[in-house]
Amino acid sequence: MAFELPPLPYDYEALQPFMSKETLEYHHDKHHKAYVDNGNKLAAEAGMEGKSVEEVVKASFGKNAGLFNNAAQHYNHIHFWKWMKKGGGGNKLPAKLQKAVDSDLGGYDKFKADFIAAGTTQFGSGWAWVSVKDGKLEISKTPNGENPLVHGASPILGVDVWEHSYYIDYRNARPKYLEAFVDSLINWDYVLEMYEKA
Repeated sequence: MAFELPPLPYDYEALQPFMSKETLEYHHDKHHKAYVDNGNKLAAEAGMEGKSVEEVVKASFGKNAGLFNNAAQHYNHIHFWKWMKKGGGGNKLPAKLQKAVDSDLGGYDKFKADFIAAGTTQFGSGWAWVSVKDGKLEISKTPNGENPLVHGASPILGVDVWEHSYYIDYRNARPKYLEAFVDSLINWDYVLEMYEKA
């Protein structure tokens, strides 16, 4: 099954003022679309066009950099759009998730500080993550398009710290963007959904 660009789960203005219409248009319609188009071309060349995006990500890691970069970024962005919603964020987590954050990450405030620190200290382009590994939540960061799937973990929340994700709205103030993401954008219901699958 070929990769397809999913529609945004909200309109282009929905995340303002925390993420602008212009950012979403560029990020979704141009950047994400390029990962889909390039990923399809490279997957076909590698004889992997029938595989799911997760399978392609795992199979190409460390073996086919071009395919991996595009497939992983496609995977990351499919979820990134759903990890945000209008009126999201803040510390009102679903009970099951709150319990895991308390026991594994030291509570909401520590989660917030550690997650923002992971995103801030990722040098260059990359992502910050909350994943389930060996039954426990952990916070990590990865360069470029890499994600926890290739490290034996299941991502349940990720934030894009490539400049195209925030430069139009925040210029070089990455920590401010990360704070806005945690405080005002996270779709905790979708995080819970991924947590339950993991």
